[in-house]
Amino acid sequence: MKIAFIHSDKKIATGAHYINDLMSCNLKKLGARIRNFYPKVQLIEDSPSSLKGMANILFFYSLLEHRSEILKYNLIQGTTYTPLPFLAYNTPTVSHFGSVTIEFIKNSPLAKDINKETKKIWYELKKQGAIKEVNVKTRRPLRDIADIEKYVALRVNAIIAVSENVKKELINIGVSPEKITVIHNAIEDYWYRKEENGFNPDPKIVFLGRLGRDVLTLKLKGLDRLIHIYRKFPSVKKVSICMTSNKKLKDWMRANIKEHDLFVNLRKDLIPNILYPLKGSILFLPSRYEGFSLSLVEGMSQGLIPVAYPVGVAPEIIQNGHNGFIVNNQQEAVECVEKLLGDENLRRKMSHEAQLSANVFRGESMAGRLVEFYKYVIERAGKTEDKKFEKSDKVDGFLHPEKQKIKNILEAKI
Repeated sequence: MKIAFIHSDKKIATGAHYINDLMSCNLKKLGARIRNFYPKVQLIEDSPSSLKGMANILFFYSLLEHRSEILKYNLIQGTTYTPLPFLAYNTPTVSHFGSVTIEFIKNSPLAKDINKETKKIWYELKKQGAIKEVNVKTRRPLRDIADIEKYVALRVNAIIAVSENVKKELINIGVSPEKITVIHNAIEDYWYRKEENGFNPDPKIVFLGRLGRDVLTLKLKGLDRLIHIYRKFPSVKKVSICMTSNKKLKDWMRANIKEHDLFVNLRKDLIPNILYPLKGSILFLPSRYEGFSLSLVEGMSQGLIPVAYPVGVAPEIIQNGHNGFIVNNQQEAVECVEKLLGDENLRRKMSHEAQLSANVFRGESMAGRLVEFYKYVIERAGKTEDKKFEKSDKVDGFLHPEKQKIKNILEAKI
């Protein structure tokens, strides 16, 4: 089995780049031949912000220079809209949806529309220089990408959705449920240590994940909700392990959050060393939107107890009150944190269950499901082509070239 992976050549061990690399490595272990193809030519250089979405889309058309090589593979897989240049060819295409862009727009409210308990935090951050604005100037790039994602999703042979939530979002934009297969993301093997970590009786509130850079991504990741929770528990120790390129925000967090250890842009394989001694602490997931949320599974693998909004894979992995809590507003989040901080026996039980729940998200499990999925897609695409071949003996009034060859051979023998 030969699979061509199309994605951006960003050396960032997170998000789509991270999961593409993880899929490739685990598929190779099972004997699949994987090759990554990266676009190199930016067709629109120095584009204004309003054209950023279109520039990103056109970026992948430069892969057509490798067309003859890519089309030799049994299947082409890209991330959301990236298989676009190859939809016109016979090679089956798969789109991997780790998130759906239209949901970014829906779930990133204007500052004035945010609930009153956290709304003022955005204006405070702007006033103190941590962010430039409380609302992004334009959402046109996202709308462009959302339109192309929908176009591609309706035309690829099959789709991988990383969670049931993402599957629902794709169905909402018109994709047939039969086209979508849910295959969860996985986390690296180094999260699963052989020795069990000991319970820490001194619980902390932990944030793990990407924070974003501009105000839209910061809203999606729930920065205001995170700050609100931290302020509700000023004497409780806090640990934030985050990725952000917003230096002013980093400086603000270091200066304005009490009892706080902040780790920024750490190499990913170093993070378990920080979380390993924190078993029994509280993992707060404040996001307004996630497609999957690797950080949720990573934190649970170390025995952290999640208090999370119902985003990404959270509703599928968290059994409310058993291995974590699902919350729908900040008041519920505060109540759950208070409950956990005040009951060590409950934390011991839920920490153990959270750690057990994360065991299913191993790389080999994901790779096994992918191999079976690819086989099905390739076989189904082949049968579809056979049916087309059988139904249409003639092309533009002439006998199909392959059938003409057979006819010529038969006639020569006669």
